[in-house]
Amino acid sequence: MIRNVIFDWSGTLVDDLPAVWASTNEVLREFGLPELTLDQFRAHFRLPFDAFYRDFAGQVPLERLEERFHLRFRARQHSVTELPHARQFLKFCRGRRLRTFVLSTILGEYYSAQSTLNGFAEFIDHPYLGARDKRLEIGRLLTAHGLEPRETLFVGDMQHDIETARHGGVFSCGVLTGYNGLDQLRASNPDLIVEHLGELQTILERNQLELGPTQTAAALGSRLPVLTVGALIYDDAGRVLMVRTRKWSNLWGIPGGKVKYGETLKAALCREIKEETDLELQEVRFALVQDCIETEEFYRAAHFVLLNYTARRCGTNPVRLNDEAQEYRWVPVEEALALPLNGPTRVLLEALPK
Repeated sequence: MIRNVIFDWSGTLVDDLPAVWASTNEVLREFGLPELTLDQFRAHFRLPFDAFYRDFAGQVPLERLEERFHLRFRARQHSVTELPHARQFLKFCRGRRLRTFVLSTILGEYYSAQSTLNGFAEFIDHPYLGARDKRLEIGRLLTAHGLEPRETLFVGDMQHDIETARHGGVFSCGVLTGYNGLDQLRASNPDLIVEHLGELQTILERNQLELGPTQTAAALGSRLPVLTVGALIYDDAGRVLMVRTRKWSNLWGIPGGKVKYGETLKAALCREIKEETDLELQEVRFALVQDCIETEEFYRAAHFVLLNYTARRCGTNPVRLNDEAQEYRWVPVEEALALPLNGPTRVLLEALPK
């Protein structure tokens, strides 16, 4: 049974990625070095971060890079926000009397400022901060507090976090809310990968805080197919709405979700679209059905039956994404086909009447 949870901070409980990325680019620019796109930064940033700086600014002394980075990051402290589901999960830990720890590279001054702002400090029993290499610190943390490794879960967003958990002999959970993407986390072979902390809470509740091989396999979902609905939505200009999500390997696709018990297919579709985009639908028409069985593009093993529809948006309300998607675009169908699409969306677009 899980009795202790160790959290990474950045990308797991708070979203400081935009601030870190922008500050890093300012430093690179100051030293006459090429800036990185967000995708490039996420693909290459790693811990310990000394190796990252050697790759992109090896000719500049690390002390100078750190000095210039911290100067810029301090000015962006106000932009760091709590991640969706983080507060709810911390309250869940308190309610279940789980001991909570933070093991992070973040400096004490940043943790103090951010945890004071969001109030997370009251949910953390002991923070361990400024850990350049967490693998060297986890043993000290476990010993200092008498934690049983097989009763302890490390939750983080980077490969280094999964490696740290393995080094300490504790369970590991990768979350898709931070720096590393699905492929990177999969390569580290964690016990679990979840979209966000809300999903982890559901798994722990369902399994009564047990997290052994049987429970982690069960957490991947029922062995029965999951019925889902999704829509290719057109606007008045004939463009279609594409959304990009972490759970589909940051590929582009259509919005949609699972059908609930007792729900008609059209009601499920309209509900999911409203929840994910805040759009109302009209002219809803069935397009095709697809099997999607344990595709590597999705973040966990699953068998979906995908019911695809076309529809037109009602009115002119803007798209308002919930936390399931990170980006959206209205594009002509031809431009949509040129995007890095998930497989089922490409099948749908290519099946449209020419």
